[in-house]
Amino acid sequence: MPFISLLQAAPATGSGSLLMTVLPLALIFVIFYFFMIRPQNKKQKETEKMIAALKKGDKIITIGGIHGTVSSTKEKTVIVKVDDNTKIEFLRSAISTVVTDKAEKNSKKDTVEAVTAEAEKAIEEEKK
Repeated sequence: MPFISLLQAAPATGSGSLLMTVLPLALIFVIFYFFMIRPQNKKQKETEKMIAALKKGDKIITIGGIHGTVSSTKEKTVIVKVDDNTKIEFLRSAISTVVTDKAEKNSKKDTVEAVTAEAEKAIEEEKK
């Protein structure tokens, strides 16, 4: 019998127990808002700004990984020049990033550094 009495809930005694029940739930909601919902909303607004600011000549990368240059823009779509005579029409929402010259130079620099490091390792291994 003592085991059964432990399983029974104690009756609520006033507003103190209600406050102790609601306070942790409110705290969890606040934590979720600041760590998950708010950053996601900020990122979405930045993406919408980027898509709205697309113009002819911008270098882009689509969500499928296709690199190209914006040839012309329409209300809901963008025509991307992929090769000399190849143009593809994409929805604006399919644009992942707009490549800036600075980002492109950094990625090329990182690639050159990685290849140089691999070549140095290969030379060291050959010496051994």
